[in-house]
Amino acid sequence: MLVSDYNYDLPEERIVKYPPKERGTTRLLVLNRYTGEMKDSYYKDFAEYLNPGDVLILNDTRVMQSRLFCELPDGRKREIVVLEKHGDEPQRVMYRGKLHDGDVLTVSGENFVISHILGNGIAEVESDTPLAELAEKYGTVPLPPYLHRDATESDKKRYQTVWAKNMGSAAAPTASLNMTEDLLQRIRDKGVIIKCLTLHVGLGTFLPIRSDNVEDHKMHSEWFHIPTETVEAIKGAKKSGHRVVALGTTVARTLEYFGKTGKTEGEDDIFIYPGFEFTTIDAILTNFHAPKSTVLMLAAAFAGWDHLHAAYDHAVQEKYNFLSYGDSMFIC
Repeated sequence: MLVSDYNYDLPEERIVKYPPKERGTTRLLVLNRYTGEMKDSYYKDFAEYLNPGDVLILNDTRVMQSRLFCELPDGRKREIVVLEKHGDEPQRVMYRGKLHDGDVLTVSGENFVISHILGNGIAEVESDTPLAELAEKYGTVPLPPYLHRDATESDKKRYQTVWAKNMGSAAAPTASLNMTEDLLQRIRDKGVIIKCLTLHVGLGTFLPIRSDNVEDHKMHSEWFHIPTETVEAIKGAKKSGHRVVALGTTVARTLEYFGKTGKTEGEDDIFIYPGFEFTTIDAILTNFHAPKSTVLMLAAAFAGWDHLHAAYDHAVQEKYNFLSYGDSMFIC
């Protein structure tokens, strides 16, 4: 299976650079994964496509202000993104520009050292002050590189879900960015059960697939936790014939990892691509993803590539907005 098979034409003008003025005013393309039937709708009307007894699961991770602008001793500028750290593992960063083992970087008068260059723009760092603290003090929101802009003050709020709770992500679970408290309440009022899990979005989100053979790509692990009450809600839905609906690919990956392993906490490195057999989720609300990306392959595995490709072509033709701050799809 080739990565290049999962490609489509994405015009630059369809990549929206800023969030909508009002959260929740984006569009929604509803795709029946069994028939390929499509319907143009709006995100604010998402509750219409849920049924009483369905279980909607959210990711309650909170994005770190993990982008730091630093200097080398000779004044050269370097940009890093602080990556998630679990337990006693070394602190890692992504970086732009050349760095070497032993380089000292300074941010607002505080220093840290590049201890080991790992390759692919990743390095291990030693610091007296935890980098997470430096990031919260001096960092900015780590917007995806394809937006080609620096974060603004408004991004600190808009590149975060309205229920963000557990600090630790290097990127937002973007399908959730348009969800509002009002829409959540309408979903509850309809009799839908809403539960949360935590997956700290990490390294794998930033790294491209570097091999053309899908099977050769290794997903980096991300820490997750599924509370007992969420597990019980999933079991109840399955027993009663109701749907488990994932809000975003981060939730989908976590739930399918749980379905395969039974684990409710730990490191999740599951890579979902066409041919994967889903055991937990029955529907997914997700954004429009970049060509040849791991998240596009997850959506293709769930919807079928023929149906998904046709839906993406339709979305381009109908001028939907794509990627992090763009419109969404409900695949059901």
